[in-house]
Amino acid sequence: MSASLTSLLAPESIAIIGASPERTHIRGALLHLLRANGYAGRIYPINPSYPEIDGLRCYPDVAAIGAPVDLAPVAIPAGAVLTALEQCAAAGVRNAVVISSGFAEDAAAAPDLQGRIAALARRTGMRICGPNAEGFHNEPGRVTATFSPAVEDPTVGGPPVSPRRIGVVAQSGGIGFALYNRGRALGLSFSSIVSTGNEADLSAADFLRHMAEDPETGAVLLFIESIRDLPTFRAAARAAARKAKPVVAIKVGGTEAGSAAAASHTASMTGWQAGYEALFRQLGIVAASDLDEALSVMAALITNPPARGDRVAILTVSGGAGALATDSLGLAGLRVAPLSAATQAQIRAFIPSYGTARNPVDLTAQGAQGGGTLRAANLLLEDDDIDIIVIVTSLANPHRVPLDGTDLRALVAAWRKPMLVHSYTLPSPLGLATMAGAGVAVMRSMSFLADAARALARTGAVGAGPGETLPSEGLRTAALLDTVGPLTEPAAKAVLAACGIATAPSRLVRTEAELDGAAEAVGYPLAVKVVSPGITHKTEAGGARLGVAGPDALREAYRGILEAAAQYAPEAVIEGVLLERMAPGGVEVIVSVVRDPAVGPVVTVGAGGTQAEIWRDTVHRIAPVDEAEAAAMLGDMRSARLLAGFRGAPPADAAALARLVAGLSRLAVAAPRIAELGLNPVIVHPKGGGCTIADALLVVAPA
Repeated sequence: MSASLTSLLAPESIAIIGASPERTHIRGALLHLLRANGYAGRIYPINPSYPEIDGLRCYPDVAAIGAPVDLAPVAIPAGAVLTALEQCAAAGVRNAVVISSGFAEDAAAAPDLQGRIAALARRTGMRICGPNAEGFHNEPGRVTATFSPAVEDPTVGGPPVSPRRIGVVAQSGGIGFALYNRGRALGLSFSSIVSTGNEADLSAADFLRHMAEDPETGAVLLFIESIRDLPTFRAAARAAARKAKPVVAIKVGGTEAGSAAAASHTASMTGWQAGYEALFRQLGIVAASDLDEALSVMAALITNPPARGDRVAILTVSGGAGALATDSLGLAGLRVAPLSAATQAQIRAFIPSYGTARNPVDLTAQGAQGGGTLRAANLLLEDDDIDIIVIVTSLANPHRVPLDGTDLRALVAAWRKPMLVHSYTLPSPLGLATMAGAGVAVMRSMSFLADAARALARTGAVGAGPGETLPSEGLRTAALLDTVGPLTEPAAKAVLAACGIATAPSRLVRTEAELDGAAEAVGYPLAVKVVSPGITHKTEAGGARLGVAGPDALREAYRGILEAAAQYAPEAVIEGVLLERMAPGGVEVIVSVVRDPAVGPVVTVGAGGTQAEIWRDTVHRIAPVDEAEAAAMLGDMRSARLLAGFRGAPPADAAALARLVAGLSRLAVAAPRIAELGLNPVIVHPKGGGCTIADALLVVAPA
């Protein structure tokens, strides 16, 4: 264990503040479960009402112990907690876990009671988990500092699938121990399960950092409501990635208020979920939507090496099951890859004529006999065009398993390629035990199978840090913005230009008399757009005309735009009309940054234009991103084929778009007052032609 939290999670002595002989009470359950799980250290019950509890001497207070104490679980009324913690600190207690409720989570709690606990921790150096925590359970050390019934029987659990132990950090005690309970039934082993409570002192990020360094922990499950210490969380996740420790997270809660208040199309498409999803993706954390998905994905990650790619081969004895698996894997973004002619010929040699050697491979029940499934699996493991093997079979038979456990274990050990097994029938205890003995976790549903395969294909993809810096002039322009709220398009593009981000030639005109001179300077054909801080969506307001080709059309457009804008927003201040040279055709994308209050600036790319919100084809990362990461974002778009050249169209200048995305992300980091910056559309021209920013919206937050 890392030195900082060793004495908390693996204490040599424990003083239970408020201990009780009543096992049905939380204070009594703490002592009972600690002893029932075989804790071998010194135990000091603290309660002035009893001379002894359960055969142990009971002390009136912690000072009466007269010996070092590593940990004090506190389970007394909230009003008495601060005094008890002061006494613990005075007696030299190194750590406390506050089980008691009635703090920041309770509207009726005494003002700043939790803040005073945090101040005590800072002043004394005593580390505190909680308050309002369900405690923790350290399985290797047999330290049970919780009242959770999930640890009542330490012998319950399925056959172990891996020696790698999983740490759990949860901002909900009930869910943290539910992960432990349900995970053990799947054959998973655990190190420490920690409920962080209200995090007055120690946060989820602190425990993640500890588990990243803890030799007892080989992987980490997170249940997150919010991240209170983002820098520590980032560093901890990267430390886990460096040590090849998978991290799977369930993220719940949050607010969409920031999204609802956003001015641009992109902001309403981002929302709080996107920020965390982007953060997790960049840190190599696998996001899961519920407990069973998280556990299934984790089981796959700790029993398999990472995949080299997303090409999957399916082996089955049921054509219908193979079709279901193909659909599930495809929806998860994986490729059910075609098999080489040589591999198909080798498989066809031992399956009946009514079987299928194409992917998905239908061996049939006859072809699977006598080790046919593992024979086919070995051929696929040898095939360099396949990254992941999926076996879809039936493990229902209580007396016989279709896969020989010894041969399967040898096959898994011989190849560094992931192999997943799904039983489309309910697996028998014998089937589960045989698979576990071979080091294979059985995926309990097609969707979990697909989630696990996708996680294996993405394992280890930790995003890069910042790239080159912004020009100093751009930094000054971005940092010294003296406006609050949305800037007009010309003002927004001036900021971009000062930061080295190219924009199209344009002129702002305030009177009709200026039209001809401005048009001559810019050049026809023109895009003509209203300029007003009160009109952010010009198309909706009728405030934009495209392809204006001559002076007469320009005057008609000018008058029509001003009339439409006045009808759309009578109170809006009209600063003029922008004449901008029409860009040549290309692929329209949206590029934006929205500052999320929890995780920072979220960079978004996606299909652009007026229908961007309908398609919602977006990919998110946390700024800053470099050009390589930006290029990866473009590849993750569902519409990525449009950039590559679709149906005869020339390939687009994706490299120029990646440079733009990276530059925009650096601007967002350099100028923290930029709340939102949306470019929609960005027109990506054929390769070598660069990009044109057709419209820009920049929203400035108060200083």
